[in-house]
Amino acid sequence: VPDEKTKEEASETEVLQLLEKEGEKILSKIPDRAFVIALAILGKELDSIAFAKFLEKQALHGESEFCFVIGGSMGLAPSVLSRANYSLSFSAMTFPHQLMRVILLEQIYRAFRINAGEPYHK
Repeated sequence: VPDEKTKEEASETEVLQLLEKEGEKILSKIPDRAFVIALAILGKELDSIAFAKFLEKQALHGESEFCFVIGGSMGLAPSVLSRANYSLSFSAMTFPHQLMRVILLEQIYRAFRINAGEPYHK
């Protein structure tokens, strides 16, 4: 979902309205049965091995459809965070959305390699 455009000096109310608008669009794309993992600054930080074990544990508990949600420049709407089954943080730093997609894909790939018992580089 594209980032909602906000003016430079947007008020807190305007930001919340934009977040909710963006949140509605995000929620409309999430399948009902999906296990939703929101990438949020206040989420739990895991190393690569712990992330791999987390995904493996969820799969063993019957979760077969994961949906990762990356927030826009203003973060994620409260409604999206409420829908999330888990909040994950890669860092306290802020990353561009497109770069975060690459980092997330690399970590998912690494998790599958770890869980398959294949070598990976630390």
